[in-house]
Amino acid sequence: MKLVHEPDGGEPTVLASTVDLADSIPAQMRGLMFRRSIPADYALAFRFDAAKTRDVHMLFVFFPIDVVWVVDGVVERVERLRPWRGFARETADLIVELPAGAADPVASGDRLVLED
Repeated sequence: MKLVHEPDGGEPTVLASTVDLADSIPAQMRGLMFRRSIPADYALAFRFDAAKTRDVHMLFVFFPIDVVWVVDGVVERVERLRPWRGFARETADLIVELPAGAADPVASGDRLVLED
């Protein structure tokens, strides 16, 4: 699975060529906690049945990450979170966590697509 960024008026690009799905409650609760790093081409995706306000915390995450909140394929918010102290909340039916800097080209209104 890969994560494709489709900017408004631009060419699609692959943000992550390796995407893991946090598809169980334990996997969603664990997220990136206790990992020491992630590869540059990696993303962790959280899919949900409906869009609602969702939190992301950085407790026990040892490195900065970019977080993207998506509703119906459209980016709502992009935020860089700091290790241990970062926290953010936004409406989403998909949340994607990436290495810090990987989401620099992503802006609200762009599209993000998970492709098999």
